[in-house]
Amino acid sequence: MGKLDGRVVIVTGAARGQGEQEARLFAAEGAKVVLADVLDDQGAAVAKELGAESAAYVHLDVSREDDWAAAVAFAKDAFGTVNGLVNNAGILRFNELISTPLEEYLAVVQVNQVGAFLGMRAVAPELAAAGGGTIVNTASYTALSGMALLTSYAATKAAIVGMTRVAAMELASKGIRVNAMCPGAVDTPMSNPARLDPAADTANTGEAAEASEAVDGLYRKLVPMGRIGRPEEIARLALFLTSDDSSYITGQPVVVDGGWLSGVSVF
Repeated sequence: MGKLDGRVVIVTGAARGQGEQEARLFAAEGAKVVLADVLDDQGAAVAKELGAESAAYVHLDVSREDDWAAAVAFAKDAFGTVNGLVNNAGILRFNELISTPLEEYLAVVQVNQVGAFLGMRAVAPELAAAGGGTIVNTASYTALSGMALLTSYAATKAAIVGMTRVAAMELASKGIRVNAMCPGAVDTPMSNPARLDPAADTANTGEAAEASEAVDGLYRKLVPMGRIGRPEEIARLALFLTSDDSSYITGQPVVVDGGWLSGVSVF
């Protein structure tokens, strides 16, 4: 028996990184997973690997209302209902506050903040109709603390925590739990672009390996546990918050950061 047997869950940003690991783990735990992304070839390949009985892929730009309506309809057509949502899709831009163009700031808001809002709004009625369900929003360590060069990103992640709390209060009576994950640094293509092309080291000049080593070195210094997080570790938290193991938890930002938020190490 899997922890998600009989459940249908939409995972956004599921073509790679955290979303891919969440989709894989959820399918392994018995869920029917709808993988949603704008990276169609990659997302479809993951869904194909998981098998038609366990997974299906749909194109979804999370910033578009019409795409959300189509994705929910697709999920219902493919698997009959919707029982859960993991709002994972997001983008990251590094820039100083005074150097951040409005266009760049709004682009991050559209994907991270508006995307999570539209997802909750689109899926909540389906969860209520199914007798209840779960929403897991992906926030960040930066929602609860500061980090230089991340004004736009931190703003959207703090907004997600706020929306999560409000949604949890409004939807509790409908049997819907809403929580937020707050990861620290995670070794995905978003935080470590070298992961976009693992073969770059042998194909080119070693720049990918150097970039990856620099990222690892940075987090060895910053994180008490001495390393960057792995996407499968975030997926396990998403599973916990989606399963009945967390049946009395709602409205909470749950930090998974290797101890980074604890403070500054002097050692």
